[in-house]
Amino acid sequence: MDKTRLAQAKAKGDVLWIILFLIIFVNGFESGGYQASLWSIGQTYDLSITSMGLFAAAELLADMLAPILLGSWADRVGKSMSLKVMLCLQLVATALAWLAPNSWLFVAGMFLLGLTTSALQFIAIAALADAYPVSSKRKIGYITSMYAFGAVTSPLIVSFYLNHGISWKALFIFLWLGTAVALKGIIDAGVEPREKAPGSLRDGHDGRFVLVGILLLCVIMCIYVGFENGFAFFVDTLFVDVFKSSAGKYALSLYWAVMIPSRILVGRFSEKHQTILTVSVIAIPLVTLLIAMSTSAWQVMVLCVPLGLASGAIYPSVLTMMLPFAGRKTATATGMITAATGIGGFALTALTGFMADKWGMQTAMLALASFFVIALAAVIVVRALANQVEGTGASTSD
Repeated sequence: MDKTRLAQAKAKGDVLWIILFLIIFVNGFESGGYQASLWSIGQTYDLSITSMGLFAAAELLADMLAPILLGSWADRVGKSMSLKVMLCLQLVATALAWLAPNSWLFVAGMFLLGLTTSALQFIAIAALADAYPVSSKRKIGYITSMYAFGAVTSPLIVSFYLNHGISWKALFIFLWLGTAVALKGIIDAGVEPREKAPGSLRDGHDGRFVLVGILLLCVIMCIYVGFENGFAFFVDTLFVDVFKSSAGKYALSLYWAVMIPSRILVGRFSEKHQTILTVSVIAIPLVTLLIAMSTSAWQVMVLCVPLGLASGAIYPSVLTMMLPFAGRKTATATGMITAATGIGGFALTALTGFMADKWGMQTAMLALASFFVIALAAVIVVRALANQVEGTGASTSD
Protein backbone atom coordinates (compact mmCIF):
# COMPACT_ATOMS: atom_id res chain seq x y z
CA MET A 1 0.00 0.00 0.00
CA ASP A 2 1.32 3.46 -0.90
CA LYS A 3 1.20 5.23 2.51
CA THR A 4 2.29 8.57 1.06
CA ARG A 5 -0.54 8.52 -1.46
CA LEU A 6 -3.06 7.57 1.22
CA ALA A 7 -1.88 10.44 3.42
CA GLN A 8 -2.25 12.83 0.49
CA ALA A 9 -5.75 11.50 -0.22
CA LYS A 10 -6.81 12.01 3.38
CA ALA A 11 -5.39 15.53 3.36
CA LYS A 12 -7.41 16.42 0.26
CA GLY A 13 -10.54 14.67 1.50
CA ASP A 14 -11.83 11.25 0.51
CA VAL A 15 -13.51 11.38 -2.91
CA LEU A 16 -13.13 7.73 -3.98
CA TRP A 17 -16.67 6.81 -2.99
CA ILE A 18 -17.99 9.77 -5.01
CA ILE A 19 -16.12 8.57 -8.11
CA LEU A 20 -17.40 5.01 -7.68
CA PHE A 21 -20.94 6.35 -7.23
CA LEU A 22 -20.49 8.36 -10.46
CA ILE A 23 -19.46 5.21 -12.36
CA ILE A 24 -22.64 3.40 -11.30
CA PHE A 25 -24.79 6.46 -12.06
CA VAL A 26 -23.32 6.65 -15.59
CA ASN A 27 -24.15 2.95 -16.06
CA GLY A 28 -27.76 3.52 -15.07
CA PHE A 29 -27.93 6.63 -17.24
CA GLU A 30 -26.66 4.62 -20.21
CA SER A 31 -29.22 1.85 -19.70
CA GLY A 32 -32.27 4.09 -19.45
CA GLY A 33 -30.99 6.55 -22.05
CA TYR A 34 -30.31 3.86 -24.66
CA GLN A 35 -33.80 2.40 -24.20
CA ALA A 36 -35.31 5.87 -24.60
CA SER A 37 -33.19 6.58 -27.70
CA LEU A 38 -33.66 3.28 -29.52
CA TRP A 39 -36.54 4.40 -31.71
CA SER A 40 -34.63 7.52 -32.86
CA ILE A 41 -31.53 5.44 -33.52
CA GLY A 42 -33.65 3.09 -35.62
CA GLN A 43 -34.89 6.05 -37.68
CA THR A 44 -31.32 7.19 -38.35
CA TYR A 45 -30.16 3.79 -39.56
CA ASP A 46 -33.51 2.86 -41.18
CA LEU A 47 -34.01 -0.18 -38.96
CA SER A 48 -37.00 -2.45 -38.67
CA ILE A 49 -38.43 -3.36 -35.26
CA THR A 50 -36.66 -6.70 -35.49
CA SER A 51 -33.34 -4.97 -36.22
CA MET A 52 -33.83 -2.64 -33.27
CA GLY A 53 -34.33 -5.70 -31.09
CA LEU A 54 -31.07 -7.13 -32.40
CA PHE A 55 -29.32 -3.85 -31.63
CA ALA A 56 -30.53 -4.08 -28.04
CA ALA A 57 -29.60 -7.78 -27.86
CA ALA A 58 -25.98 -7.04 -28.82
CA GLU A 59 -25.49 -4.99 -25.67
CA LEU A 60 -27.38 -7.51 -23.51
CA LEU A 61 -25.11 -10.29 -24.80
CA ALA A 62 -22.05 -8.27 -23.80
CA ASP A 63 -23.62 -7.59 -20.40
CA MET A 64 -23.81 -11.34 -19.81
CA LEU A 65 -20.30 -12.12 -21.08
CA ALA A 66 -18.37 -9.41 -19.21
CA PRO A 67 -18.61 -10.78 -15.66
CA ILE A 68 -17.91 -14.34 -16.84
CA LEU A 69 -14.79 -13.28 -18.75
CA LEU A 70 -13.49 -10.49 -16.54
CA GLY A 71 -14.35 -11.29 -12.91
CA SER A 72 -11.22 -13.24 -11.98
CA TRP A 73 -9.11 -10.99 -14.25
CA ALA A 74 -10.09 -7.94 -12.17
CA ASP A 75 -8.98 -9.70 -8.97
CA ARG A 76 -5.65 -10.67 -10.56
CA VAL A 77 -4.66 -7.29 -11.99
CA GLY A 78 -6.19 -5.27 -9.17
CA LYS A 79 -9.24 -3.01 -8.95
CA SER A 80 -7.28 0.15 -9.79
CA MET A 81 -5.83 -1.13 -13.06
CA SER A 82 -9.03 -2.89 -14.15
CA LEU A 83 -11.13 0.22 -13.53
CA LYS A 84 -8.73 2.36 -15.55
CA VAL A 85 -8.68 -0.13 -18.43
CA MET A 86 -12.46 -0.42 -18.54
CA LEU A 87 -12.98 3.33 -18.32
CA CYS A 88 -10.54 3.87 -21.21
CA LEU A 89 -12.38 1.26 -23.28
CA GLN A 90 -15.68 2.95 -22.40
CA LEU A 91 -14.34 6.22 -23.78
CA VAL A 92 -13.59 4.38 -27.03
CA ALA A 93 -17.00 2.68 -27.05
CA THR A 94 -19.00 5.87 -26.49
CA ALA A 95 -16.96 7.73 -29.12
CA LEU A 96 -17.52 4.89 -31.60
CA ALA A 97 -21.28 4.87 -30.98
CA TRP A 98 -21.34 8.67 -31.25
CA LEU A 99 -19.29 8.94 -34.46
CA ALA A 100 -20.22 5.66 -36.21
CA PRO A 101 -20.96 6.33 -39.89
CA ASN A 102 -22.99 3.12 -40.30
CA SER A 103 -25.08 0.72 -38.26
CA TRP A 104 -22.42 -2.02 -38.04
CA LEU A 105 -19.87 0.23 -36.37
CA PHE A 106 -22.61 1.47 -34.07
CA VAL A 107 -23.42 -2.10 -33.03
CA ALA A 108 -19.71 -2.74 -32.44
CA GLY A 109 -19.59 0.34 -30.21
CA MET A 110 -22.66 -0.81 -28.27
CA PHE A 111 -21.24 -4.30 -27.80
CA LEU A 112 -18.05 -2.81 -26.38
CA LEU A 113 -20.12 -0.42 -24.26
CA GLY A 114 -22.08 -3.37 -22.89
CA LEU A 115 -18.85 -5.11 -21.91
CA THR A 116 -17.44 -2.06 -20.17
CA THR A 117 -20.59 -1.00 -18.32
CA SER A 118 -21.17 -4.52 -17.04
CA ALA A 119 -17.53 -4.89 -15.97
CA LEU A 120 -17.46 -1.46 -14.34
CA GLN A 121 -20.64 -2.32 -12.44
CA PHE A 122 -19.16 -5.25 -10.54
CA ILE A 123 -15.58 -3.93 -10.33
CA ALA A 124 -16.72 -0.60 -8.84
CA ILE A 125 -18.83 -2.37 -6.22
CA ALA A 126 -15.92 -4.72 -5.44
CA ALA A 127 -13.58 -1.73 -5.13
CA LEU A 128 -16.04 -0.06 -2.75
CA ALA A 129 -16.14 -3.19 -0.58
CA ASP A 130 -12.33 -3.39 -0.48
CA ALA A 131 -11.73 0.31 0.16
CA TYR A 132 -14.36 0.66 2.91
CA PRO A 133 -14.37 -2.59 4.92
CA VAL A 134 -16.07 -0.93 7.89
CA SER A 135 -18.80 1.09 6.15
CA SER A 136 -19.18 -0.96 2.94
CA LYS A 137 -22.52 -2.46 3.98
CA ARG A 138 -24.04 1.01 4.25
CA LYS A 139 -22.36 2.35 1.12
CA ILE A 140 -23.48 -0.62 -1.01
CA GLY A 141 -27.09 0.34 -0.41
CA TYR A 142 -26.34 3.89 -1.48
CA ILE A 143 -24.28 2.98 -4.56
CA THR A 144 -26.95 0.65 -5.96
CA SER A 145 -29.49 3.47 -5.65
CA MET A 146 -27.31 5.50 -8.03
CA TYR A 147 -28.00 3.01 -10.84
CA ALA A 148 -31.76 3.38 -10.33
CA PHE A 149 -31.36 7.17 -10.15
CA GLY A 150 -29.51 7.20 -13.48
CA ALA A 151 -32.06 4.89 -15.12
CA VAL A 152 -34.96 7.09 -13.96
CA THR A 153 -33.48 10.48 -14.91
CA SER A 154 -31.98 9.64 -18.29
CA PRO A 155 -35.26 9.01 -20.19
CA LEU A 156 -36.53 12.38 -18.98
CA ILE A 157 -33.38 14.14 -20.22
CA VAL A 158 -33.38 12.21 -23.50
CA SER A 159 -37.04 13.03 -24.13
CA PHE A 160 -36.34 16.71 -23.43
CA TYR A 161 -33.52 17.15 -25.92
CA LEU A 162 -35.11 14.93 -28.58
CA ASN A 163 -38.25 17.07 -28.39
CA HIS A 164 -36.06 20.15 -28.90
CA GLY A 165 -34.46 18.86 -32.08
CA ILE A 166 -31.16 17.64 -30.59
CA SER A 167 -29.79 14.36 -31.97
CA TRP A 168 -29.84 11.12 -29.97
CA LYS A 169 -26.05 11.23 -30.24
CA ALA A 170 -26.08 13.71 -27.36
CA LEU A 171 -26.56 10.69 -25.07
CA PHE A 172 -23.13 9.35 -25.96
CA ILE A 173 -21.54 12.77 -25.53
CA PHE A 174 -22.93 12.86 -21.98
CA LEU A 175 -21.66 9.32 -21.37
CA TRP A 176 -18.21 10.18 -22.73
CA LEU A 177 -17.95 13.23 -20.47
CA GLY A 178 -19.11 11.31 -17.40
CA THR A 179 -16.62 8.52 -18.14
CA ALA A 180 -13.78 11.01 -18.61
CA VAL A 181 -14.52 12.61 -15.24
CA ALA A 182 -14.61 9.18 -13.58
CA LEU A 183 -11.30 8.14 -15.18
CA LYS A 184 -9.61 11.35 -14.03
CA GLY A 185 -11.02 10.80 -10.54
CA ILE A 186 -9.75 7.21 -10.30
CA ILE A 187 -6.29 8.23 -11.52
CA ASP A 188 -6.09 11.04 -8.94
CA ALA A 189 -7.71 9.28 -5.98
CA GLY A 190 -6.54 5.67 -6.38
CA VAL A 191 -8.51 2.79 -4.87
CA GLU A 192 -6.37 2.01 -1.82
CA PRO A 193 -8.33 1.13 1.37
CA ARG A 194 -9.70 4.18 3.17
CA GLU A 195 -10.61 2.31 6.34
CA LYS A 196 -8.75 -0.09 8.59
CA ALA A 197 -10.77 -2.88 10.12
CA PRO A 198 -10.05 -5.86 12.35
CA GLY A 199 -8.53 -8.82 10.54
CA SER A 200 -11.73 -10.90 10.46
CA LEU A 201 -13.67 -8.07 8.87
CA ARG A 202 -10.87 -6.97 6.57
CA ASP A 203 -10.12 -10.44 5.16
CA GLY A 204 -13.61 -11.94 5.14
CA HIS A 205 -13.62 -15.48 6.57
CA ASP A 206 -9.82 -15.75 6.81
CA GLY A 207 -9.66 -14.83 3.13
CA ARG A 208 -11.67 -17.90 2.05
CA PHE A 209 -13.97 -17.83 -0.96
CA VAL A 210 -17.19 -19.67 0.03
CA LEU A 211 -18.47 -20.91 -3.35
CA VAL A 212 -21.72 -22.42 -2.08
CA GLY A 213 -22.75 -19.12 -0.48
CA ILE A 214 -22.01 -17.16 -3.66
CA LEU A 215 -23.94 -19.65 -5.81
CA LEU A 216 -27.00 -19.41 -3.56
CA LEU A 217 -26.88 -15.62 -3.86
CA CYS A 218 -26.61 -16.05 -7.65
CA VAL A 219 -29.84 -18.07 -7.61
CA ILE A 220 -31.63 -15.30 -5.69
CA MET A 221 -30.40 -12.58 -8.06
CA CYS A 222 -31.16 -14.65 -11.17
CA ILE A 223 -34.79 -15.03 -10.10
CA TYR A 224 -35.15 -11.45 -8.89
CA VAL A 225 -33.73 -9.81 -12.03
CA GLY A 226 -35.74 -12.21 -14.20
CA PHE A 227 -38.90 -11.05 -12.44
CA GLU A 228 -37.86 -7.40 -12.55
CA ASN A 229 -37.25 -7.50 -16.30
CA GLY A 230 -40.38 -9.53 -16.98
CA PHE A 231 -42.51 -7.05 -15.06
CA ALA A 232 -40.77 -3.95 -16.44
CA PHE A 233 -41.00 -5.03 -20.09
CA PHE A 234 -44.64 -6.15 -19.91
CA VAL A 235 -46.36 -3.87 -17.39
CA ASP A 236 -47.26 -1.41 -20.14
CA THR A 237 -48.76 -4.30 -22.13
CA LEU A 238 -50.72 -5.33 -19.03
CA PHE A 239 -52.26 -1.87 -18.78
CA VAL A 240 -53.13 -1.70 -22.46
CA ASP A 241 -54.38 -5.24 -23.04
CA VAL A 242 -56.14 -5.92 -19.73
CA PHE A 243 -57.25 -2.53 -18.46
CA LYS A 244 -57.37 -0.55 -21.75
CA SER A 245 -55.28 2.14 -20.07
CA SER A 246 -52.33 4.23 -21.28
CA ALA A 247 -50.95 4.67 -17.76
CA GLY A 248 -48.53 1.75 -17.99
CA LYS A 249 -45.50 3.98 -18.59
CA TYR A 250 -46.30 5.93 -15.42
CA ALA A 251 -46.58 2.67 -13.50
CA LEU A 252 -43.19 1.60 -14.80
CA SER A 253 -41.62 4.93 -13.83
CA LEU A 254 -43.16 4.66 -10.37
CA TYR A 255 -41.85 1.11 -9.99
CA TRP A 256 -38.29 2.23 -10.79
CA ALA A 257 -38.50 5.48 -8.83
CA VAL A 258 -39.40 3.89 -5.50
CA MET A 259 -36.33 1.65 -5.79
CA ILE A 260 -34.16 4.70 -5.05
CA PRO A 261 -35.40 5.33 -1.48
CA SER A 262 -35.64 1.56 -0.98
CA ARG A 263 -31.93 1.08 -1.65
CA ILE A 264 -30.99 4.11 0.43
CA LEU A 265 -32.93 2.64 3.34
CA VAL A 266 -31.16 -0.71 2.92
CA GLY A 267 -27.88 1.16 3.22
CA ARG A 268 -29.12 3.00 6.29
CA PHE A 269 -30.21 -0.22 7.99
CA SER A 270 -27.52 -2.46 6.52
CA GLU A 271 -27.15 -4.49 9.73
CA LYS A 272 -30.66 -5.83 9.08
CA HIS A 273 -29.86 -6.97 5.53
CA GLN A 274 -30.75 -10.61 6.17
CA THR A 275 -34.22 -9.75 7.47
CA ILE A 276 -34.78 -7.20 4.69
CA LEU A 277 -33.83 -9.77 2.04
CA THR A 278 -36.15 -12.39 3.53
CA VAL A 279 -39.11 -10.01 3.79
CA SER A 280 -38.55 -8.75 0.22
CA VAL A 281 -38.43 -12.24 -1.27
CA ILE A 282 -41.74 -13.04 0.47
CA ALA A 283 -43.38 -9.68 -0.36
CA ILE A 284 -42.79 -9.74 -4.14
CA PRO A 285 -44.94 -12.82 -4.93
CA LEU A 286 -47.63 -11.67 -2.48
CA VAL A 287 -47.90 -8.24 -4.11
CA THR A 288 -47.84 -9.88 -7.56
CA LEU A 289 -50.75 -12.09 -6.48
CA LEU A 290 -52.71 -8.92 -5.67
CA ILE A 291 -51.79 -7.51 -9.09
CA ALA A 292 -53.04 -10.70 -10.74
CA MET A 293 -56.34 -10.29 -8.89
CA SER A 294 -56.69 -6.57 -9.64
CA THR A 295 -59.64 -5.36 -11.64
CA SER A 296 -58.54 -1.81 -12.42
CA ALA A 297 -55.47 0.09 -13.56
CA TRP A 298 -55.34 2.31 -10.47
CA GLN A 299 -55.10 -0.75 -8.21
CA VAL A 300 -52.03 -1.95 -10.12
CA MET A 301 -50.58 1.58 -10.03
CA VAL A 302 -50.85 1.64 -6.23
CA LEU A 303 -49.36 -1.85 -5.92
CA CYS A 304 -46.32 -0.77 -7.94
CA VAL A 305 -45.15 1.14 -4.85
CA PRO A 306 -44.72 -1.84 -2.48
CA LEU A 307 -43.53 -3.97 -5.38
CA GLY A 308 -40.81 -1.44 -6.23
CA LEU A 309 -39.81 -1.07 -2.58
CA ALA A 310 -39.38 -4.84 -2.21
CA SER A 311 -37.61 -5.19 -5.56
CA GLY A 312 -35.22 -2.34 -4.84
CA ALA A 313 -34.12 -3.88 -1.55
CA ILE A 314 -32.90 -7.19 -2.97
CA TYR A 315 -29.79 -6.12 -4.91
CA PRO A 316 -28.02 -4.22 -2.10
CA SER A 317 -29.05 -6.86 0.44
CA VAL A 318 -27.56 -9.65 -1.67
CA LEU A 319 -24.34 -7.69 -2.20
CA THR A 320 -24.07 -7.01 1.52
CA MET A 321 -24.60 -10.70 2.31
CA MET A 322 -21.96 -11.54 -0.29
CA LEU A 323 -19.12 -9.74 1.50
CA PRO A 324 -18.22 -12.42 4.08
CA PHE A 325 -18.44 -15.19 1.46
CA ALA A 326 -16.18 -13.40 -1.06
CA GLY A 327 -13.01 -13.38 1.04
CA ARG A 328 -10.47 -11.45 -0.98
CA LYS A 329 -12.06 -12.27 -4.35
CA THR A 330 -14.71 -9.56 -4.32
CA ALA A 331 -14.54 -8.93 -8.08
CA THR A 332 -14.96 -12.65 -8.82
CA ALA A 333 -17.95 -12.85 -6.47
CA THR A 334 -19.66 -9.72 -7.79
CA GLY A 335 -18.90 -10.89 -11.33
CA MET A 336 -20.66 -14.22 -10.73
CA ILE A 337 -23.70 -12.44 -9.28
CA THR A 338 -23.76 -9.99 -12.20
CA ALA A 339 -23.62 -12.89 -14.68
CA ALA A 340 -26.56 -14.52 -12.89
CA THR A 341 -28.58 -11.32 -13.30
CA GLY A 342 -27.96 -11.39 -17.04
CA ILE A 343 -29.03 -15.01 -17.33
CA GLY A 344 -32.19 -14.41 -15.32
CA GLY A 345 -33.07 -11.26 -17.20
CA PHE A 346 -32.73 -12.98 -20.57
CA ALA A 347 -34.38 -16.32 -19.77
CA LEU A 348 -37.28 -15.29 -17.54
CA THR A 349 -38.20 -12.27 -19.65
CA ALA A 350 -38.54 -14.55 -22.69
CA LEU A 351 -40.55 -17.00 -20.58
CA THR A 352 -42.90 -14.21 -19.47
CA GLY A 353 -43.76 -13.39 -23.08
CA PHE A 354 -44.43 -17.06 -23.84
CA MET A 355 -46.67 -17.49 -20.80
CA ALA A 356 -48.54 -14.26 -21.55
CA ASP A 357 -49.45 -15.51 -25.02
CA LYS A 358 -50.60 -18.82 -23.56
CA TRP A 359 -52.40 -17.83 -20.34
CA GLY A 360 -52.74 -14.03 -20.31
CA MET A 361 -50.58 -11.30 -18.82
CA GLN A 362 -51.81 -11.41 -15.22
CA THR A 363 -51.39 -15.18 -14.98
CA ALA A 364 -47.95 -14.92 -16.59
CA MET A 365 -46.78 -12.43 -13.99
CA LEU A 366 -48.10 -14.62 -11.18
CA ALA A 367 -46.32 -17.64 -12.67
CA LEU A 368 -43.13 -15.57 -12.92
CA ALA A 369 -43.42 -14.59 -9.25
CA SER A 370 -43.83 -18.25 -8.27
CA PHE A 371 -40.09 -18.71 -8.86
CA PHE A 372 -39.58 -16.81 -5.61
CA VAL A 373 -40.38 -20.05 -3.78
CA ILE A 374 -36.95 -21.20 -4.96
CA ALA A 375 -35.44 -17.83 -4.02
CA LEU A 376 -36.91 -18.08 -0.50
CA ALA A 377 -35.42 -21.55 -0.07
CA ALA A 378 -32.04 -20.16 -1.16
CA VAL A 379 -32.34 -17.28 1.34
CA ILE A 380 -33.07 -19.69 4.20
CA VAL A 381 -30.09 -21.89 3.34
CA VAL A 382 -27.67 -18.99 2.77
CA ARG A 383 -28.64 -17.40 6.10
CA ALA A 384 -27.93 -20.65 7.89
CA LEU A 385 -24.65 -21.00 6.02
CA ALA A 386 -23.62 -17.45 6.91
CA ASN A 387 -24.22 -18.07 10.58
CA GLN A 388 -22.43 -21.41 10.44
CA VAL A 389 -19.35 -19.98 8.73
CA GLU A 390 -19.22 -17.10 11.17
CA GLY A 391 -19.40 -19.38 14.17
CA THR A 392 -21.90 -17.71 16.48
CA GLY A 393 -23.37 -15.65 13.65
CA ALA A 394 -23.52 -12.63 15.92
CA SER A 395 -22.09 -10.25 13.39
CA THR A 396 -24.68 -10.80 10.70
CA SER A 397 -27.74 -12.34 12.29
CA ASP A 398 -30.70 -10.06 12.79
